[in-house]
Amino acid sequence: MKNETTIFGIRAIIEAIKSGKTIDKVFMQKGLKGELFQELEHLLRSESINSSYVPIEKLNRLTRGNHQGAVAQISPIEFHNIDDLVMQVIESGKTPLFLLLDQLSDVRNFGAIVRTAECTGVTGIIIQKKGGAPINGDTIKTSAGAIFKIPICKVDHIKDAVFHMQSSGIKVIAATEKADDYIYDVSFKEPCAIIMGSEGKGINPSVLKVVDAQAKLPILGEIESLNVSVACGAFLYEAVRQRS
Repeated sequence: MKNETTIFGIRAIIEAIKSGKTIDKVFMQKGLKGELFQELEHLLRSESINSSYVPIEKLNRLTRGNHQGAVAQISPIEFHNIDDLVMQVIESGKTPLFLLLDQLSDVRNFGAIVRTAECTGVTGIIIQKKGGAPINGDTIKTSAGAIFKIPICKVDHIKDAVFHMQSSGIKVIAATEKADDYIYDVSFKEPCAIIMGSEGKGINPSVLKVVDAQAKLPILGEIESLNVSVACGAFLYEAVRQRS
């Protein structure tokens, strides 16, 4: 899977982007210069493609090929348009249950969440273009193939998705330990979207300010938080319970 989702070489990456390939992330060597490299940088900015500058050792670990200072990961899935997906779900007559992931960074957590989302009837997952976990072989394996069965959208910022949900009549609920209410006190019966935060920072404070409701899980032990994929499963199955 790694070989199938990785391309290397500046020109090869440029041509892949121009041909419409869905690029998940591009790693570029720190300090690299030249006209071709500048062309790649310009293209990445214009297409809003996630990228980062890394030491050459990182690139050497990603591929044994002549990478010329650039390695790209191609997404194995095609992303959906959020406008079309929301409209499609509403028109289908199903009660929407969306999942918003605010810069979740661990691919195995991401894969586990996708697997649970598919099992609980989530109608779509929305992620941010930059800062989140890539969709690669580890994601696919951990999701048990569910990544191919559930629509996934990318947005510039999770707040864009929040506002879109709200304008479409979908309540947005943030999963956060900062909440006053437990998940059992919040209704998931109506059209709703659940936001899960990143492993280290949780949900961005600017996002928390614009949601419709916040909810938390009861924590009875000394450890103050759960793994995000476990917490997400608890939230999704509470939605299933309430809707049953």
